[in-house]
Amino acid sequence: MSATRRNFGTKEDLALALAEAIVGHLNDGIEARGQAVLAVSGGSTPARFFQVLGRSRQLDWSRVTVTLVDERWVPETSSRSNAGLVNEKLLQGPAATAHFVPLWSGGDEPTEAAIARTNMAINALPTPFDAVILGMGNDGHTASFFPGGDSLAAALTGEGPAIAIRAPGAGEPRVTLVLRRLLDAAGLYLHIEGEEKLATLERASEDGPVEDMPIRAVLRQTQTPLNIFWSP
Repeated sequence: MSATRRNFGTKEDLALALAEAIVGHLNDGIEARGQAVLAVSGGSTPARFFQVLGRSRQLDWSRVTVTLVDERWVPETSSRSNAGLVNEKLLQGPAATAHFVPLWSGGDEPTEAAIARTNMAINALPTPFDAVILGMGNDGHTASFFPGGDSLAAALTGEGPAIAIRAPGAGEPRVTLVLRRLLDAAGLYLHIEGEEKLATLERASEDGPVEDMPIRAVLRQTQTPLNIFWSP
């Protein structure tokens, strides 16, 4: 496993350190090619980090594009939308000038045509991404790589860059960037908080099928060093 873990005493300390690291990656991208790309996760965990990062005046946000690791197939106006969370918590203040590329591309279902529109938008972004920040559920999922997902194998091995996935634990149909695209990053991070998530990570670090705990695919890969940030 090509992973290192940093433990922080508080969620606030973690948010500050993670924001500092991400700003560094984004500035490196801007210096190298005039623009930078950040892919972030949704859910409740990153809200504090988003607010800290969005206040940063240490980079030219107008040269930053933000996209998502995965998304529920719901419009931005839904309380379940990761895009809505990003707009509310991250793309404020200095970060309001950043560009945003959503994964939901319209309609009630992630049809082939809808996913094709999403993939066109993702393929227009420069690679590698400058930073990718993953989360993890207590079932061992990351992005929308859910145990029992109907397209989990394709998510873990396919070209993507994004695919639709449905799973018993996922609620709505989802769209997720595939593993290959997530690993194509200058900086790869796993942001988790709480003792329960730490216990899940420790279980995932043991032997066992990737299909049971898909986060294992990220932990076991050797392509891109993984930086794990944890706080109680």
